Amino acid sequence: MDEPVPAVTGTDIWYYFICRRQCWLMLHRIQPDEEDDNIEIGRFLHEYRHGRGQKDVDIDPVRMDRLKRVGDELIVEEIKKSAKFRESARYQLLYYLWILKQIGVRARGELVFSEEKRREPVELTPEAEQALARAIDDIRRIAAMPAPPPPVKIPFCRPCAYREYCWAEEEA
Repeated sequence: MDEPVPAVTGTDIWYYFICRRQCWLMLHRIQPDEEDDNIEIGRFLHEYRHGRGQKDVDIDPVRMDRLKRVGDELIVEEIKKSAKFRESARYQLLYYLWILKQIGVRARGELVFSEEKRREPVELTPEAEQALARAIDDIRRIAAMPAPPPPVKIPFCRPCAYREYCWAEEEA
């Protein structure tokens, strides 16, 4: 019997647009180095936000940072430390907007880069929906792979919490 295909999450979208190998590792629940500075900072920022009474919004299969109403408009905010991973953050937010659209909720998005004190509007367009559909299909293909794709050096490898998993032989 075939196993059911797990739902794609916003986190899957996030990792997919950064690194396909990292996406596979997360999909297969292989944990990154939990003591990595970037993981610790992200955990701190998430806990700090929750300590201030800001809760994630869960709509299966996604967990959005913030949902707010301004007038008669619904805005989904995705909060990131910086714009370093802008493309992946944008697609993660587009995915949330697409999920909301699937259940009949119209919303627009806003990326919030806390360190830069900057906001960027995000709208779900037909082109973005097509790109998401391709990404979701590819994420499912990656999830079905028996082993991760080979590592590819990209600018994001240096600060990655999976760096030793991918490059341990080179660093030794």
